[in-house]
Amino acid sequence: MTGNAGLFHIAWELTRRGWIVMPTVRNARGADLYAAPVDDEDMVIPIQSKSLSKRVDVPLGSSLDSLRSRWWIITVGANDDDPVCYVLKLDEVKALAGSNTNKEGRVSWWLSRKNYTRPEFHEAWHRLTQMD
Repeated sequence: MTGNAGLFHIAWELTRRGWIVMPTVRNARGADLYAAPVDDEDMVIPIQSKSLSKRVDVPLGSSLDSLRSRWWIITVGANDDDPVCYVLKLDEVKALAGSNTNKEGRVSWWLSRKNYTRPEFHEAWHRLTQMD
């Protein structure tokens, strides 16, 4: 339920800001939703949604090369009355990721809460229109 709550919160936030939003089929590879500004349907952006019940590190899997979607939105308190979102570009997620190697030599990547909760990412919906 946390995943759905975060995904639909993002859709609500974007819709009220003048975006057309289309969620994808859950468990599909790639983006969790696609969004386009109402006045520029040629600018469709893929968004990866990460939903959390509280502020914790975000697991990223065993390889940063497998991460997709140009934009990532992390929703903290997704089940709360007032969730908070952090808007990051994929290259920022990769640059800020940390890793750990277990006893068997397998690498795990994560995005630390101290890195995604930076002020420049906090509720930074305006960033989605920046194409650089």
